[in-house]
Amino acid sequence: MAVLRIYLLGVILVSCVWSATAQKVDFRRAEHFTEENLKLLVGSTKVEPQFLKGSDKFWYRYQTGDGIRYYFVDPKAKVHREMFDREYLAGMVSQATGKALDSKQMNLHFDFRKEGRVATFRVDTCFFAYDLSTRKCVKMDTVFTQKQFGSQSMGKRNNMKKRVLVGTYSPDSAYVVYGRDYNLYLFSVADSSEVQLTSDGSEKYSYASMYGKGKNSPASGVTWFEDSKSFIVRRTDDRKPGKPMYLVNNLSAGRPALKTYDFVVPGEDAVKPEELHFFRVDDKKQVRVAVEKWKDQSLRIYSVLPDGTTGVPNTSPFKMQKTDVVKAFYFLRKRRTCDEVELCRVDSRTGEVKVLIHEVSKPYFNEDFFHLSFLNYGEDIIWWSERTGRGHLYHYDRDGKLKNAITSGDWTTGCVLRTDEKERTVYFAAYGQVKGESPYYARVNKAWVDEEGKVKMLTPEQATHKVVFSKSGRYFVDNYSRADLEPRSVLRDREGRVICELASPDLSCLYEIGWKMPEPFTVKAADGVTDLYGYMWKPIDFDSTGHYPIVSYVYPGPQADCVPYEFNPSGFFNMALAQLGVVVVTFGHRGGTPFRERWYHTYGHGNLRDYALADDKCGIEQLANRYSFIDIDRVGIFGHSGGGFMSTAAICTYPDFYKAAVSSSGNHDNYIYNQWWGETHHGLKEIRTQEKKQVKDPVTGKDSTILVESSKFEFNVPTNMELASRLKGHLMLVHGDMDVNVHPASSIRMADALLKAGKNFELVILPGQGHLYSGQQKCFYERKMWFHFAKYLLGDFSCEGFSGMDDYMKY
Repeated sequence: MAVLRIYLLGVILVSCVWSATAQKVDFRRAEHFTEENLKLLVGSTKVEPQFLKGSDKFWYRYQTGDGIRYYFVDPKAKVHREMFDREYLAGMVSQATGKALDSKQMNLHFDFRKEGRVATFRVDTCFFAYDLSTRKCVKMDTVFTQKQFGSQSMGKRNNMKKRVLVGTYSPDSAYVVYGRDYNLYLFSVADSSEVQLTSDGSEKYSYASMYGKGKNSPASGVTWFEDSKSFIVRRTDDRKPGKPMYLVNNLSAGRPALKTYDFVVPGEDAVKPEELHFFRVDDKKQVRVAVEKWKDQSLRIYSVLPDGTTGVPNTSPFKMQKTDVVKAFYFLRKRRTCDEVELCRVDSRTGEVKVLIHEVSKPYFNEDFFHLSFLNYGEDIIWWSERTGRGHLYHYDRDGKLKNAITSGDWTTGCVLRTDEKERTVYFAAYGQVKGESPYYARVNKAWVDEEGKVKMLTPEQATHKVVFSKSGRYFVDNYSRADLEPRSVLRDREGRVICELASPDLSCLYEIGWKMPEPFTVKAADGVTDLYGYMWKPIDFDSTGHYPIVSYVYPGPQADCVPYEFNPSGFFNMALAQLGVVVVTFGHRGGTPFRERWYHTYGHGNLRDYALADDKCGIEQLANRYSFIDIDRVGIFGHSGGGFMSTAAICTYPDFYKAAVSSSGNHDNYIYNQWWGETHHGLKEIRTQEKKQVKDPVTGKDSTILVESSKFEFNVPTNMELASRLKGHLMLVHGDMDVNVHPASSIRMADALLKAGKNFELVILPGQGHLYSGQQKCFYERKMWFHFAKYLLGDFSCEGFSGMDDYMKY
């Protein structure tokens, strides 16, 4: 008889019988190391520069155990100093406002004027000016306040051309394009004439951005070429009904409320085609741009802007981030099978399409690092590719002819950070450049566009470097750290030379409570060859002669994994969990991070459920052989989202190895997870068919038979439900009932399969929670996980240390 335990937020935990042979768990100690509590002990860990307008100078705030301090930096003069005396400034503000002000907790924002000499700020309704040269602070009067703070935005509005028509103006303001009754119209400002450009618009297949009839409205995504002679309009075919997903909000006032949202799942025929239409203002004729090539393809828009910079797409297809005026218009089309792309340019005179770059990348394109940009007003194209098995940058001319590889080598070029038009250089993150090191750390590099393979490493420290460039590009703030390296912030010039040290974090309170860095390690994958990198967390009272259970924290990727790249005191949940008296580890698996070779991050293609499992088991076994303090007979595993999916698959695939698992918000059924993830990382099959169709010849009137080709897509992926009968250990499923990312049906279906298989398990539903947990529900989830591992790995069924809900719900 299957037993299903459903724990909701209001259920009182019942203490179990204490076994004399069990290890008693100190839950109180674990409390000190939760993310919420460690945040209270750590202030700032990064410098966030606030650059002065048009300048390389900047200011920033930084909080340590001594409170908040403000710093001013002048890179050219190599000046880095505290902006003001905190007690003096707090006294001046308190005197003006009549309110007491804590000098160590002033939260201020500054605007600089007079070439960075005077900083203005506001407290309540009072405005102040602080002179950095004289170090004097004065309260500003009302007239001065209005002049300084209110006139700038008003002036911009007054200087704008008066445009009274709804729509998109041409760059020379001679024409306006707008929509009405689903169709497109062109208005001439010179003679006030209106021309209807289209007549095939309809509801849900409209050229207008709004479906309302009768009224003028903005057109749907108009992009003018800079000569004002032609423009392009984007149109989406919404006539095919979407397939909704449903959730029930059980916490709504009164009756539970139904939540409906669009959600496309893998293999589904629900792709809405995107179109481009080209118009010239002289002949008013419509040309449908030939974007269509592959069934259910996806499109992204790129452009060269009038200033020569690259216009790039945001998260919404067919939307420009910068402007609706371009010098050159491009689109990138990708096959639905995710393994073939083309970069195309639209001719500004005719609307004709020219294919510039065509590339095939099996089994799929890596979009995490993909980059496309233009230099010299489109004469040069910078393109990212994994064609050699490693991600690198390539230089093409305006017609798509390859000129040279910009980067090359047995390492990976990651995200492009900045391109310099004048210097003809590109700045980017790179992984795995130093042999023998972990490939998880991003170093900043500079490469020369015209010189093949000429690369300079700007940040040599083995760490993850997060940088912010000044607008001129002459300097950048470099924040770098590792999970086992304290954060450091420095200012560098564009050659990587350190100009000055910036503020450093105060971690003294962390060390006072016994906090320790996680320990890095390397193990082999199940193939016995591939190196896998990870970290280990131990209890603060760790005894090397002891015997500890081991718990693996997992996320299989493929777009990422759960190995921490930066300093993280809590290690997500790992530092607190270790204090129960277990060793917690996390390490990469083949098929994980895209930082490495293409074969590595595509390893799981076609095997989306099982690909990471053997590596996790093999890595844990190696650690147990290496360290006598690890008890290989007491192994646990947990993870969230893809990690929840993996942890359930692991305990069912290796039921005699993993004794306990906690799986939160797992996508156990990838048939109902999102289209992009499943189709990209598992793959789908395009099936082409032909059928005979009778047609009548329009000239002779005779019937004839023709062959009509069509295609459809099939998606076949294994699910965790298929493994339910193999469960032997102790599994806890957790899910938020308002999760629009991984629908709670995934965990419900897994629970159903376990019930039908006669298995004992636990199901935790978090009311009102989405995919990421927060507040009391997050605290509840974390402690339920503690109790689960305490019981089934440490034998502590008492849950002592907590008198009831109030003990942990207050955190």
